[in-house]
Amino acid sequence: MEREKHYRHELKYDIAYADYLAMRTRLRSLMKPDPHTGSDGRYLIRSVYFDNSDDKALREKIDGIAKREKFRMRYYNDDLSFITLEKKMKINDLCLKYDARITEEEGRRILSGDIAFMKEHEDELLREFYAKMVYQRLRPRVLVSYVREPYIYAPGNVRVTFDSGIRTSLYRQEFLTEKTEDISATERPQDMILEVKYDRFLPEVIQDFVQVRSIRQEAFSKYGACRRYG
Repeated sequence: MEREKHYRHELKYDIAYADYLAMRTRLRSLMKPDPHTGSDGRYLIRSVYFDNSDDKALREKIDGIAKREKFRMRYYNDDLSFITLEKKMKINDLCLKYDARITEEEGRRILSGDIAFMKEHEDELLREFYAKMVYQRLRPRVLVSYVREPYIYAPGNVRVTFDSGIRTSLYRQEFLTEKTEDISATERPQDMILEVKYDRFLPEVIQDFVQVRSIRQEAFSKYGACRRYG
């Protein structure tokens, strides 16, 4: 399991489409597109989030618990040849993510409840996930989908992303399929979520470009927004 060595700052902003257009124009003159994007500079993300029957992860977010964690299974552009299991930990505006590559077969076994194989898995994260699926009764709860447009800036290890088209589907057996039936998870589908992630400092030039001082920071959670429907 590849581990990050430190927490990163994570700031989120709910922005209007017009603000997105203005910011994107400025950012493109300074930051580089993420090399993993397609020709349009974007990619589709789908994440299956896990929670228990008491909605532990959801309640901790709603109640503003400072230190919390959640597990998700993630894949990109509906390509099931590359799936990761992720554990995201947060302390206020700081975040740390652990991830492990899993096969499509392993992903389908996890979704079906066939989890015994993780108990003695060589990857520490899968062993931990097995324990928490057993003792915390974690189960797949919702599929969260959105389009991401990412930019990177080497000083400060800065990553700026624009997320749009956030959609949701409650858990069904047809997760991990090419055809997904879902609905919009936001009241204004045209709006965007701006995320700014960085290590120890955010360069002033990036602050000026994304105007983080003039846009109101939001405690937006894609998982929370998608769980409004069940």
